[in-house]
Amino acid sequence: MTDGRALRDPLDDFEKRVVGVDGVEKTVYVTGAGPAVVLMPEMPGISPDVARFARWLREAGFSVYLPSLFGVDGAYPLAEARETVVRRACVSAEFRAFAGGGTSPVTGWLRGLARQAHAERGGPGVGAIGLCFTGNFALTMALEPVVVAPVVNHPSLPLDDPGGLELSARDAAAVAERIGRDRLKVLAYRFENDTWCTGQRFAAYRALLGDAFDGRVLDDKDANPAPPPFFRDVVGCAHSVVTAHLVDEEGHPTRRARDEIIAFLGERLGVTTEADGV
Repeated sequence: MTDGRALRDPLDDFEKRVVGVDGVEKTVYVTGAGPAVVLMPEMPGISPDVARFARWLREAGFSVYLPSLFGVDGAYPLAEARETVVRRACVSAEFRAFAGGGTSPVTGWLRGLARQAHAERGGPGVGAIGLCFTGNFALTMALEPVVVAPVVNHPSLPLDDPGGLELSARDAAAVAERIGRDRLKVLAYRFENDTWCTGQRFAAYRALLGDAFDGRVLDDKDANPAPPPFFRDVVGCAHSVVTAHLVDEEGHPTRRARDEIIAFLGERLGVTTEADGV
C-alpha cells in the first residue's frame, strides 16, 4: 500500500473487451447494468482511482464503458509516467495536445463506442465523462446524438493555451448548435488555482455554450493533500476533483462533486440514484 491506495488494481470485476470502431480496435473495460456511461481515463491511465470512480457509477445504476487510451491499465500513477506515458501521448496522432491542433481524432472512435454502448444498453442516451487529458473529449462526443449527458472534468488540453479549447472551429460551432438545439447541459469541475485547467478555459466554455455550461469551482484546500506520486510531483496542484484529489468522506466538497455528477447522469439517463449511498 502507498498513501492508502492499492499499488495495482487487477480490474478483475470488469469484463475486458476488444472493441472495434471503423477498423480501429481498443481495449474497453465494461461493468454494470443500466444506461451506459463512457468514462475516459485521466493521464497517466486507468489508475485505481479512475477504477474506483467507475465502480461508484456502477453501484449507482449505470453500465460503465472504460476505454484504455494510454498508460498501463490498473497501474498506480507514478511520477515516471511523465516520460513513459505523457510524452508519448503528446506526440501521438490520436491526440492533439497543443493549440492549433484542432479536435483530437480519437474522439471519433469514442463516439463510435458510445453508439455501441447505447445499442447494447438502451435508455434515453449515453453519458460521457472526461478527465484531465480527456476532459474536453466528453464535450466533443456530444456531436454524437446518443450522447446526452457530457461531464467535463478539469480539461487540460490544449496544454500550451490556458484559454483554449481542444476543438476545431467547425466542431466548436457544431457542438454549440447541438447543445442549444437539444437543450443539453454540460457539467464541469475544476479547482480554483488549477494551472492545467484555468479560469480562462472555463470562460472559453461559457463563451461557447452560454448558460448551458455549468462550471463549478472547488477551493484548493479541499483537495486530497496526499495524492499519488504522479499528481504530487508532476501535476503539482489541486487538479483531479473526483479521482486523485477526492477525499472520500461524507459531506466533503469533492465527494459532493462526485454525487452531483451521479445525480446529473441519473437525471439525464433516467436512473434513480442515491449517490450518498454509493
